[in-house]
Amino acid sequence: MKQVMFWTMIVCVVGSLCLACAAKPEAPEAPADPVAPAAPAPAEALMTTVKASATVTAINHETREVTLTLEDGEEFSLVADEAVENLDQVSQGDVVVATYTEALAYEVIPGGEEAGLDTTAAAAAAELGEMPAAIAGRSTTLTVTVTAIDTEAPSVTFMGPRGNTRTIQVLYAEKLDGVSVGDSVEITYAEALAISVEKAAN
Repeated sequence: MKQVMFWTMIVCVVGSLCLACAAKPEAPEAPADPVAPAAPAPAEALMTTVKASATVTAINHETREVTLTLEDGEEFSLVADEAVENLDQVSQGDVVVATYTEALAYEVIPGGEEAGLDTTAAAAAAELGEMPAAIAGRSTTLTVTVTAIDTEAPSVTFMGPRGNTRTIQVLYAEKLDGVSVGDSVEITYAEALAISVEKAAN
């Protein structure tokens, strides 16, 4: 069941990334509650990667319906979007490999910078006639301002680009050393998805 949820998430991410690449919003709005690292530091980054594979057990090129057998033996069917090119190259027994990576990085900027939000996206796909493959990524950078620090709690309060504020608990109080009211925290969240189809081994 967990693998089905992963592949369902993959389908959703593909759709959202494709939409993001197709049309970049003119003026993206900041989230109501800006996400901030639990423990501000001069600079820090975290990254996680999830990889999964599934075997094509049935495919209908006319209806574009594909049935995959997951690593735990469970079957999962989906209809390939028209944006998925080279589907006619896929055959029963081929293996679909998906790799999803997300990363969070943040940096404290002494003296502060203007609060803001910026999102960029990019995508690439295999050439016509090749085995299906695609990669897409999206990166969002949010700059917030430190408006209050409570070293006893310990906690820190941020103000986002729209003037909204949020107070979060800090896991390690020593991470607040050197951080002052008026400093900025630049937070970058990035996600990337790579999907490829490999021919079954003879």
